Amino acid sequence: MKRFVSLLVSAVLLMLLLTGCAENTSLSPSDPVTVTLWHVYGEQADSPMNRLVEEFNSSVGLEKGIVVSVTNVTGSSKISGQLEAAIAGTPGALEIPDLFSCHTNTAVVIGADKLVDWNDFFTKEELSDFVPEFIEDGTKDEKFVVFPVSKSTYALFINGSQFERFSADTGVNYDMLSTWEGFFDAAQKYYEWSGGKTFCALDYLIRHVELDVLAKGDELEYTQNGWYDLESESVKESFMMFANAIAKGHIAVSDLYANTQVMTGEALSGIGSTAAIGYYNDEVTYPDNTKESTNLQVLPLPRSGEGTQYMPQTGVGLAAYYKNERKAEAAAEFIKWFTQGERNLDFVVSTGYMPVNNAAFDAIENYDFDSQGYLNLYSAIRQMREEYIPVVRPDFDGYYDKVNELYDGIRGMQAELSQRSDSGEDVSVLANEIWELFSSIR
Repeated sequence: MKRFVSLLVSAVLLMLLLTGCAENTSLSPSDPVTVTLWHVYGEQADSPMNRLVEEFNSSVGLEKGIVVSVTNVTGSSKISGQLEAAIAGTPGALEIPDLFSCHTNTAVVIGADKLVDWNDFFTKEELSDFVPEFIEDGTKDEKFVVFPVSKSTYALFINGSQFERFSADTGVNYDMLSTWEGFFDAAQKYYEWSGGKTFCALDYLIRHVELDVLAKGDELEYTQNGWYDLESESVKESFMMFANAIAKGHIAVSDLYANTQVMTGEALSGIGSTAAIGYYNDEVTYPDNTKESTNLQVLPLPRSGEGTQYMPQTGVGLAAYYKNERKAEAAAEFIKWFTQGERNLDFVVSTGYMPVNNAAFDAIENYDFDSQGYLNLYSAIRQMREEYIPVVRPDFDGYYDKVNELYDGIRGMQAELSQRSDSGEDVSVLANEIWELFSSIR
C-alpha cells in the first residue's frame, strides 16, 4: 500500500511539473502567433534577413507556433521616422510592427517603457555569450530593449596591388600601419613616392580623434552647445595630428565614402565602415583607364600608443513594441535562433557587419569565406574584438549636422592647403586653419 501511495504521489508531482512547464510558454503550434518585422538589411526581396526569416518559419517557427512576417524593408536613415509616424498614428503610416530594427537613441525616443525588456526572456548565462558592450549599448533606463544582432566598426582598406609596388621601393610594410605613428610616416613616404597622391581617405575623421583621446586615458567632454571642449589639450593634440597630415596632402577627408577613391586610384587606402566591404570591387580603375586587381587588404585600425585601445561600434539592433506576452515571447524565440553562433556569422558575413556573440567570433578562424578580401576583413575584426574595446559615438543634439559641417569645410580647403604646403608655407600654420574651422562649429 505504501509503495502504491508513493507511486501515486510521484505521478501527481510529475503531472504538476509538466503542467507548470507547459504554462511557462504562451506559444502553441496549434495556435500560431504572427510577429510582424521591419528591418534594414537589404531593400530587395532576397535580402539575407528575409532568407533567414523563411528558414525560421519553416523550422523552429513551425515547431513552436511562430510566424515572422516581414512587412517593411527600409533603410536605417528612414526607419526611425517611419516608426515614430506609426506609433503616433499619422495618417498613411504603416501599422506599428511587433519587432523592428532601430538604434538605441530611437528606442529612447519611443520610450523604454513601451518596449519588451529582453532580460525577461534571456537568462544571465545566455546573455553572457554576447559582447558585453553591445548589451550595454542596448540597455536604457535599466531595461535591455535593443538586442544586438549585428554591429559594424571601422577598418583600414588597402589597394594591395599598388601597395606591393610602394613597399618594394620604400620598405614600408603592413606592420608599420599598426600604429598611427607608423601610418603617418607611411603616408608621407607614399606622398613623395607617388608624386603627391593621397595615401588614405577617411570617412569619419572625428571618430579617430575621439578614439585617440580615449586611448590617451582622457575623457571626452562636451560643452553646453553640444560640441567638443576646445580647451582640452588632448582634443587639440589629437585633432592636430590629423590636421597636419591633411594640410600636407598625405590624408584627406573622403568625398563621401573612401571606397570610391580607392577604387579609382585616387587614394591608396581608405578608412571606413566594415560594412563598406561590398563596395570594394575586384579591380581598381585608374584615371588613365588602366585596371588591375585590387588584391584587397584589410587591417585593424591603427593603435594609439601602448595603452587601452578603442574601436567604434555602430549599427542597429532589434527592439519589440510590447503588445502582449505571446508576441513578446515569440519575438524573443526568433532572436535566440537568429543570433546563434555560426548562423549569426553567416548573416553578418553577407552584410559586412561584426557578429555579436563569442561563438560567432570564434568561428571566424575556420569559416569558409568567399574571397580573400572578406577573410582579411574578418581577421581584422576578430583581432580588434580581442584587443580593442567597442565604444559608441557621442549622443548630443545636432551631432551629424555639426560633423557634416566640419567635413564639408575640410573638403573645401584640403586641396588648396596641400598646394600651399608644397609651395613651402608653414604646415603648422596651415593645420591651424583646420583647427579654426573645427573651433568655429556651433
